[in-house]
Amino acid sequence: MALTPPEVAQLYRRRAQRYDITANLYYLLGFREWAYRRKAVEALRVRPGDTLVEVGCGTGLNLGLLRRAVGPHAAVIGVDLTEDMLDIARRRVRKHGWSNVQLLHQNAAQYAFPDGLGGIISTFALTLVPEFDSVIQRGAEALTPRGRWVVLDFKLPTTGARWLVPFLLPLFRPFGVTLDLAERRPWASLARHVSNVTLE
Repeated sequence: MALTPPEVAQLYRRRAQRYDITANLYYLLGFREWAYRRKAVEALRVRPGDTLVEVGCGTGLNLGLLRRAVGPHAAVIGVDLTEDMLDIARRRVRKHGWSNVQLLHQNAAQYAFPDGLGGIISTFALTLVPEFDSVIQRGAEALTPRGRWVVLDFKLPTTGARWLVPFLLPLFRPFGVTLDLAERRPWASLARHVSNVTLE
């Protein structure tokens, strides 16, 4: 059964201190998390000066990539449900002196996107939000005409590899991933609220 927002917050509160280390363990399974993150940021096709929002920024693993994409003077806004995850992100921001990064402790379902965004991104987080469709719609309305919404998340395979899912699911359960989340299809929401949607 999919976790409720309070359950997600509690789970990531417990995992916050070890999140970065445990996320990197997926490389042992051949899951190239950093390659996917870089590809997602590149897909934003932002320009220097664009304002970006990351939904579910967690410990801030993407912040360096996002800041590099828009430059040191454009705003990068990270939104996350869990204060403990944001504490790690804040330490990362202070360590690097990223004065243009703003971090907000807020449920994405209630977040008011600022107008004129050059891009919105969510990596491995949006399917944990029950109101993901509303989040995508409100984000789409805040984008500039050339702005992009990029979602990097899990999806059930449509090929023969589907039989592996029951065996692999326990590896992702510590991150709140359950089979119920397969019913959440952010790509379908993007197709409803954004033009020129591609799925890879």
